[in-house]
Amino acid sequence: MNLFDTMNDADARHLTKGIVISAAGVTKQFGSGTRALDGVDVDVADGDFVAVVGPSGCGKSTLLRMAAGLEQPTDGSVALATDSVGFIFQEPTLLPWRSVRANVELCAEIARLPKAERRVRAQRAIDAVGLSGFEGQRPRMLSGGMKMRASLARTLTSEPQVMLLDEPFGALDEMTRLDMQAELQRLYADRGFTAMFITHSVSEAVFLANRVIVMSARPGRIVADIRIDFPYPRDPDLRYDNRFTEHVADISETLRGAR
Repeated sequence: MNLFDTMNDADARHLTKGIVISAAGVTKQFGSGTRALDGVDVDVADGDFVAVVGPSGCGKSTLLRMAAGLEQPTDGSVALATDSVGFIFQEPTLLPWRSVRANVELCAEIARLPKAERRVRAQRAIDAVGLSGFEGQRPRMLSGGMKMRASLARTLTSEPQVMLLDEPFGALDEMTRLDMQAELQRLYADRGFTAMFITHSVSEAVFLANRVIVMSARPGRIVADIRIDFPYPRDPDLRYDNRFTEHVADISETLRGAR
Protein backbone atom coordinates (compact mmCIF):
# COMPACT_ATOMS: atom_id res chain seq x y z
CA MET A 1 0.00 0.00 0.00
CA ASN A 2 1.22 3.52 -0.80
CA LEU A 3 2.36 5.47 2.28
CA PHE A 4 -0.22 8.16 1.54
CA ASP A 5 -3.11 5.84 0.64
CA THR A 6 -5.09 6.50 3.84
CA MET A 7 -8.56 6.02 2.38
CA ASN A 8 -10.46 2.83 3.20
CA ASP A 9 -14.10 1.96 2.47
CA ALA A 10 -15.35 3.51 5.71
CA ASP A 11 -13.40 6.73 5.12
CA ALA A 12 -14.61 6.96 1.52
CA ARG A 13 -18.23 7.30 2.60
CA HIS A 14 -17.76 10.90 3.73
CA LEU A 15 -15.87 12.01 0.60
CA THR A 16 -18.19 13.89 -1.72
CA LYS A 17 -17.60 14.88 -5.33
CA GLY A 18 -14.84 17.45 -5.72
CA ILE A 19 -13.46 16.92 -2.19
CA VAL A 20 -9.86 15.71 -2.09
CA ILE A 21 -9.14 15.76 1.66
CA SER A 22 -11.82 15.28 4.29
CA ALA A 23 -11.48 15.21 8.07
CA ALA A 24 -14.64 14.24 9.98
CA GLY A 25 -14.90 14.46 13.75
CA VAL A 26 -11.14 14.09 14.14
CA THR A 27 -9.81 13.81 17.66
CA LYS A 28 -6.22 12.94 18.54
CA GLN A 29 -5.03 12.00 22.01
CA PHE A 30 -1.46 10.83 22.47
CA GLY A 31 -0.32 8.14 24.89
CA SER A 32 0.98 10.83 27.24
CA GLY A 33 -2.60 12.03 27.69
CA THR A 34 -2.14 15.17 25.61
CA ARG A 35 -5.24 15.90 23.58
CA ALA A 36 -4.00 17.60 20.40
CA LEU A 37 -7.23 17.82 18.37
CA ASP A 38 -10.88 17.72 19.35
CA GLY A 39 -13.71 17.26 16.85
CA VAL A 40 -12.09 18.75 13.75
CA ASP A 41 -14.19 18.81 10.57
CA VAL A 42 -12.67 20.18 7.37
CA ASP A 43 -12.99 19.51 3.66
CA VAL A 44 -10.41 20.56 1.06
CA ALA A 45 -11.74 20.81 -2.47
CA ASP A 46 -9.87 19.91 -5.63
CA GLY A 47 -7.58 22.81 -6.55
CA ASP A 48 -7.82 24.59 -3.19
CA PHE A 49 -4.77 26.05 -1.48
CA VAL A 50 -5.63 25.87 2.21
CA ALA A 51 -3.34 27.41 4.82
CA VAL A 52 -3.76 26.42 8.48
CA VAL A 53 -2.70 28.81 11.24
CA GLY A 54 -3.01 28.56 15.00
CA PRO A 55 -1.12 28.81 18.28
CA SER A 56 1.89 26.56 18.85
CA GLY A 57 0.83 23.08 19.93
CA CYS A 58 -2.72 23.38 18.57
CA GLY A 59 -2.39 20.26 16.40
CA LYS A 60 -1.83 21.84 12.97
CA SER A 61 1.03 19.54 12.04
CA THR A 62 -0.73 16.56 13.60
CA LEU A 63 -3.71 17.16 11.31
CA LEU A 64 -1.41 17.38 8.29
CA ARG A 65 0.41 14.19 9.27
CA MET A 66 -2.92 12.40 9.57
CA ALA A 67 -3.81 13.56 6.05
CA ALA A 68 -0.52 11.99 4.93
CA GLY A 69 -1.19 8.74 6.77
CA LEU A 70 1.74 9.31 9.14
CA GLU A 71 -0.59 9.55 12.18
CA GLN A 72 -3.98 7.99 12.86
CA PRO A 73 -6.86 9.78 14.63
CA THR A 74 -8.05 8.54 18.00
CA ASP A 75 -11.62 9.19 16.89
CA GLY A 76 -13.10 10.29 13.59
CA SER A 77 -11.56 9.75 10.18
CA VAL A 78 -9.33 11.41 7.59
CA ALA A 79 -9.75 10.48 3.92
CA LEU A 80 -7.91 11.33 0.73
CA ALA A 81 -9.42 10.89 -2.72
CA THR A 82 -6.01 10.16 -4.25
CA ASP A 83 -2.73 8.46 -3.42
CA SER A 84 -0.85 11.03 -5.55
CA VAL A 85 0.45 13.04 -2.58
CA GLY A 86 3.70 14.88 -1.89
CA PHE A 87 4.83 15.83 1.63
CA ILE A 88 7.23 18.69 2.39
CA PHE A 89 8.70 18.57 5.90
CA GLN A 90 9.91 21.50 8.01
CA GLU A 91 13.50 20.54 7.19
CA PRO A 92 14.73 19.74 3.66
CA THR A 93 15.82 16.17 4.66
CA LEU A 94 18.26 15.85 1.77
CA LEU A 95 20.71 12.93 1.65
CA PRO A 96 24.14 14.51 2.18
CA TRP A 97 26.03 12.02 -0.01
CA ARG A 98 23.79 12.65 -3.03
CA SER A 99 24.01 15.50 -5.50
CA VAL A 100 21.09 17.87 -6.03
CA ARG A 101 20.07 15.87 -9.11
CA ALA A 102 20.28 12.54 -7.28
CA ASN A 103 18.29 13.92 -4.34
CA VAL A 104 15.63 15.30 -6.66
CA GLU A 105 15.38 11.96 -8.47
CA LEU A 106 14.82 10.05 -5.21
CA CYS A 107 10.99 9.97 -5.17
CA ALA A 108 10.89 8.93 -8.82
CA GLU A 109 13.55 6.31 -8.08
CA ILE A 110 11.49 4.89 -5.20
CA ALA A 111 8.50 4.80 -7.55
CA ARG A 112 10.69 2.70 -9.90
CA LEU A 113 10.32 5.01 -12.86
CA PRO A 114 12.75 4.27 -15.70
CA LYS A 115 16.07 6.09 -15.39
CA ALA A 116 15.47 8.23 -18.48
CA GLU A 117 12.08 9.34 -17.16
CA ARG A 118 13.56 10.09 -13.74
CA ARG A 119 16.20 12.28 -15.35
CA VAL A 120 13.64 14.19 -17.43
CA ARG A 121 11.32 14.77 -14.48
CA ALA A 122 14.18 15.78 -12.19
CA GLN A 123 15.56 18.32 -14.64
CA ARG A 124 12.10 19.76 -15.23
CA ALA A 125 11.60 20.15 -11.47
CA ILE A 126 15.10 21.60 -10.94
CA ASP A 127 14.42 24.17 -13.65
CA ALA A 128 11.00 24.96 -12.15
CA VAL A 129 12.43 25.83 -8.72
CA GLY A 130 15.38 27.84 -10.06
CA LEU A 131 18.22 25.42 -9.30
CA SER A 132 19.52 25.03 -12.85
CA GLY A 133 23.32 24.91 -12.78
CA PHE A 134 23.46 23.37 -9.30
CA GLU A 135 22.58 19.80 -10.29
CA GLY A 136 25.99 18.42 -9.29
CA GLN A 137 26.29 20.19 -5.91
CA ARG A 138 26.06 18.35 -2.60
CA PRO A 139 23.64 19.70 0.07
CA ARG A 140 26.51 21.07 2.19
CA MET A 141 27.27 23.51 -0.64
CA LEU A 142 23.75 24.94 -0.68
CA SER A 143 22.13 27.75 1.27
CA GLY A 144 19.02 27.06 3.36
CA GLY A 145 16.75 28.40 0.64
CA MET A 146 18.44 26.30 -2.04
CA LYS A 147 18.08 23.17 0.10
CA MET A 148 14.35 23.85 0.45
CA ARG A 149 14.10 24.39 -3.31
CA ALA A 150 15.76 21.00 -3.81
CA SER A 151 13.28 19.42 -1.38
CA LEU A 152 10.39 21.00 -3.26
CA ALA A 153 11.82 19.83 -6.60
CA ARG A 154 12.16 16.28 -5.26
CA THR A 155 8.45 16.23 -4.44
CA LEU A 156 7.49 17.75 -7.80
CA THR A 157 9.11 14.84 -9.66
CA SER A 158 6.21 12.63 -8.56
CA GLU A 159 3.81 15.18 -10.10
CA PRO A 160 1.49 14.99 -7.07
CA GLN A 161 -2.16 15.95 -7.18
CA VAL A 162 -1.98 16.95 -3.51
CA MET A 163 0.84 18.81 -1.74
CA LEU A 164 1.05 18.71 2.07
CA LEU A 165 3.52 21.27 3.44
CA ASP A 166 4.51 21.46 7.12
CA GLU A 167 5.96 24.94 7.79
CA PRO A 168 8.52 24.49 5.01
CA PHE A 169 9.80 28.09 5.11
CA GLY A 170 9.84 28.63 8.88
CA ALA A 171 13.63 28.37 9.27
CA LEU A 172 14.50 30.67 6.35
CA ASP A 173 15.58 34.29 6.56
CA GLU A 174 12.93 36.84 5.65
CA MET A 175 14.04 37.62 2.10
CA THR A 176 14.54 33.96 1.20
CA ARG A 177 11.16 33.15 2.72
CA LEU A 178 9.46 35.78 0.54
CA ASP A 179 11.23 34.39 -2.53
CA MET A 180 10.07 30.85 -1.71
CA GLN A 181 6.50 32.03 -1.16
CA ALA A 182 6.51 33.59 -4.63
CA GLU A 183 8.02 30.41 -6.10
CA LEU A 184 5.45 28.14 -4.48
CA GLN A 185 2.45 30.19 -5.52
CA ARG A 186 3.80 30.34 -9.07
CA LEU A 187 4.11 26.55 -9.11
CA TYR A 188 0.60 26.22 -7.70
CA ALA A 189 -0.80 28.53 -10.38
CA ASP A 190 1.07 26.65 -13.12
CA ARG A 191 0.41 23.07 -11.99
CA GLY A 192 -2.99 23.28 -10.32
CA PHE A 193 -2.32 20.87 -7.45
CA THR A 194 -4.36 20.90 -4.25
CA ALA A 195 -2.36 22.17 -1.26
CA MET A 196 -2.60 22.12 2.52
CA PHE A 197 0.03 24.38 4.10
CA ILE A 198 0.88 24.73 7.79
CA THR A 199 2.37 28.04 8.92
CA HIS A 200 2.75 30.36 11.92
CA SER A 201 2.85 33.39 9.62
CA VAL A 202 -0.51 35.03 8.96
CA SER A 203 0.87 37.15 6.11
CA GLU A 204 2.36 34.03 4.50
CA ALA A 205 -1.02 32.29 4.76
CA VAL A 206 -2.85 35.21 3.15
CA PHE A 207 -0.31 35.56 0.34
CA LEU A 208 -0.37 31.87 -0.59
CA ALA A 209 -3.84 30.55 0.16
CA ASN A 210 -7.34 30.90 -1.18
CA ARG A 211 -8.62 29.69 2.21
CA VAL A 212 -7.14 30.27 5.66
CA ILE A 213 -8.26 27.97 8.48
CA VAL A 214 -7.75 29.30 12.00
CA MET A 215 -7.38 26.83 14.86
CA SER A 216 -7.82 27.33 18.59
CA ALA A 217 -5.27 26.57 21.28
CA ARG A 218 -4.87 22.90 22.22
CA PRO A 219 -6.94 20.86 21.92
CA GLY A 220 -7.22 22.27 18.43
CA ARG A 221 -10.61 23.13 16.99
CA ILE A 222 -11.43 25.10 13.85
CA VAL A 223 -12.66 28.56 14.82
CA ALA A 224 -12.68 30.24 11.38
CA ASP A 225 -12.46 29.33 7.69
CA ILE A 226 -11.74 32.49 5.70
CA ARG A 227 -11.87 32.82 1.91
CA ILE A 228 -9.02 34.78 0.24
CA ASP A 229 -10.10 35.84 -3.24
CA PHE A 230 -6.96 37.39 -4.74
CA PRO A 231 -6.27 35.94 -8.22
CA TYR A 232 -3.15 33.90 -9.05
CA PRO A 233 -0.35 34.45 -9.74
CA ARG A 234 0.02 37.01 -6.94
CA ASP A 235 2.45 39.89 -7.23
CA PRO A 236 4.72 40.48 -4.20
CA ASP A 237 3.37 44.05 -4.04
CA LEU A 238 0.01 42.54 -3.05
CA ARG A 239 1.33 42.63 0.51
CA TYR A 240 0.95 46.43 0.48
CA ASP A 241 -2.67 46.34 -0.72
CA ASN A 242 -5.22 47.53 1.85
CA ARG A 243 -7.35 44.41 1.28
CA PHE A 244 -4.33 42.23 2.07
CA THR A 245 -3.52 44.06 5.29
CA GLU A 246 -7.19 43.91 6.30
CA HIS A 247 -7.18 40.11 5.88
CA VAL A 248 -3.99 39.85 7.94
CA ALA A 249 -5.45 42.06 10.67
CA ASP A 250 -8.76 40.15 10.80
CA ILE A 251 -7.05 36.73 10.96
CA SER A 252 -4.57 37.97 13.58
CA GLU A 253 -7.48 39.23 15.70
CA THR A 254 -9.23 35.87 15.35
CA LEU A 255 -6.01 34.13 16.43
CA ARG A 256 -5.73 36.32 19.53
CA GLY A 257 -9.25 35.33 20.48
CA ALA A 258 -8.49 31.65 19.91
CA ARG A 259 -5.66 31.42 22.43
